[in-house]
Amino acid sequence: MKTLGQQTAPTYQGQYQGAALQPTWRHRIMRLVRRRRRFIAALLLCAATAVAVQQLAPAPVDTVVIVVAARDLAGGAMLGAADLALQRLPQDAVPAAAFRSQDSVAGRQLSGPLRKGQVLTDAALLGSGLLIGTPTGSQAVPIRLADAATVALINPGQLVNVVLSTSTGLDQTAVNQVLAEAVPVLWKPPVTGLSQDLLPGKEADGLVVVAATGDQAVKLAGASARGKLFLVLVTPADQSRATTPSAEGVGP
Repeated sequence: MKTLGQQTAPTYQGQYQGAALQPTWRHRIMRLVRRRRRFIAALLLCAATAVAVQQLAPAPVDTVVIVVAARDLAGGAMLGAADLALQRLPQDAVPAAAFRSQDSVAGRQLSGPLRKGQVLTDAALLGSGLLIGTPTGSQAVPIRLADAATVALINPGQLVNVVLSTSTGLDQTAVNQVLAEAVPVLWKPPVTGLSQDLLPGKEADGLVVVAATGDQAVKLAGASARGKLFLVLVTPADQSRATTPSAEGVGP
């Protein structure tokens, strides 16, 4: 029995010690982590950075293509292919009624000047768009001025008093009457290129279009046949002070 114990004890002890020395999968992982700790730390840092960037990055913005002025354009200009360009803008930044294709505005006439890059909408073109934003019931009334050179002093949006000057004879003092106070100018012919305007040649000289109420429109209609029409430029602050005597300095 003693001999058997002496023979079997070393075998059992050797097997136990050999099993204890064999590395487990956990030991292998820990050893790999220790060997590659810098590389693993770099990977974790990159992953954290990517998550942070994704959280801070803005959401994708919906954009649309719209028509803009390709260069500075004068009021009354007829729009051609060289005057128009396409630009992509965020959906929230696009004005209402903005045009989406060049074909929809080519050949149309501007109601006022445009700077390069400005968006084209129906309000920028002659037609029903002239009255956009005006009070309900406003009417677009064309009037012809006695002094056509006055047109060069005004632009669409300018507020004016429309004054009718009449006289019964050469020796009589002119009588001035304010037909409409602080009405906005909607359109005027361009200074050059009249042959391509809404009205050809001299027919556009001195002609402007103003926004008027129904009562003002009745007074302005045919007023040029009763006398001479003049404009007095005013500002919004002048509206409360606009009176007939203020126009008495205007004469033929």
